[in-house]
Amino acid sequence: MKLESKSLEILTEAIKRLESGFSDLPPIESDYDMESLRDVLLDVAERMKDNYPYFHPYYAGQMLKPPHPIARLAYMLSLWINPNNHALDGGRASSAMEKEAVAAIAYMFGWDKHLGHLCGGGTMANLEALWISGKLKSGMTIVASEQAHYTHRRICEVLKLGFQAVPCDSQARMDIGTLSKMLDQGNIGTVIATIGTTGTGSIDPLPEILKLREKFGFRLHADAAYGGYFTLIDNLSPPTRETYDCLTEVDSIAIDPHKHGLQPYGCGCIIFKDPGVGVLYKHDSPYTYFTSSELHLGEISLECSRPGAAAVALWATQKLLPMVPGGEFAAGLAKSREAALSFYEKILNDPRFIPVVKPELDIVTWVPRADRSSIISKRSEEIFKIASSQNLHLATFNYPTESLRDSWQEVVMDSDQVTCLRSCLMKPEHFDHLDSIWQILNTVTNSVIVEK
Repeated sequence: MKLESKSLEILTEAIKRLESGFSDLPPIESDYDMESLRDVLLDVAERMKDNYPYFHPYYAGQMLKPPHPIARLAYMLSLWINPNNHALDGGRASSAMEKEAVAAIAYMFGWDKHLGHLCGGGTMANLEALWISGKLKSGMTIVASEQAHYTHRRICEVLKLGFQAVPCDSQARMDIGTLSKMLDQGNIGTVIATIGTTGTGSIDPLPEILKLREKFGFRLHADAAYGGYFTLIDNLSPPTRETYDCLTEVDSIAIDPHKHGLQPYGCGCIIFKDPGVGVLYKHDSPYTYFTSSELHLGEISLECSRPGAAAVALWATQKLLPMVPGGEFAAGLAKSREAALSFYEKILNDPRFIPVVKPELDIVTWVPRADRSSIISKRSEEIFKIASSQNLHLATFNYPTESLRDSWQEVVMDSDQVTCLRSCLMKPEHFDHLDSIWQILNTVTNSVIVEK
């Protein structure tokens, strides 16, 4: 296959338009050695061959998705200016674009008023949310499900905040009964609801958590780093749809445009429902916040220097592909969801496999059938390795066997964890290539499971 490059012609045209805005400045003579630049860049291209094909639908493993061409082009174009969105004098245009882009994300969740900004990724977005929680609920514990991202525990360690994990139900979602008992014991100040777990894409039952908030008054943060954008699609299950419709009621949301938002890496977002939390960020920087009486993004962010290029790319993508139900952007997400449902049905109806949970988004987890969990793990590892040699790149995921005892009663649990196979079908093209993906998986599975 060929990597897309025709769009570079548009970039050249855009560079000429950009430089026209600075035509009254004296020229700067460039003395770069173009031949040396060429040699090094070709060396880079050679080194970059040593990668899995993350951009291709045959890469169905980790959460890797290529940026949209408009994001790629806008990001590159901005690098001729290289704005810094910490203060307005370092990124005047790109700061305005960031505010517009973040407002569009907040509006996607039903928030007309908000406080938010872009950041380096989901980890930083969640850190800021929990930092605010720590200030508003000082001395109180933060809880998240056992299947929530590991970064929450680590963030709490960094911030010196108490943390507890809540066990999950059979669908890898926070167990509400256990959460209620933990809340009865007191001192829980913040509950993190995961909207798309990293392992299975499971959605914590937000409506039930909101009912508990009415009783216990805790702060509620939604980690929607992976699943946030799925609020736009029309093929969610009714319970999952109900959860997304409740997102407007949470206190803060983390979302990663560099996952389903079609952006290059280095683009996360944190938004707060109450703009008043901005006072908790208050600080002074006499050498950066002097050029404007307007809000500098650095005044509501823990990070200092941040790439304006990320904001430019996001703004351009949202301009081309508005985030509205029924639009082109939403249709791409819905197609990925449809790919996951179709893949799950194939697994469910194949006696060689056992599904782990029914997908709520676009992540599918399953295992090759065996009578012992240790044998399942061994076969999963073998399928993973052989499939990679056939250009089908899956992922593995270690899941606690205790959570599977009720649904896998025919399996002897002789290990604490079982290695599962996992696919993130997050590219719309996955749906178009599903038959060929299944054909490779079928051949590889037959080579691992000896037919009797």
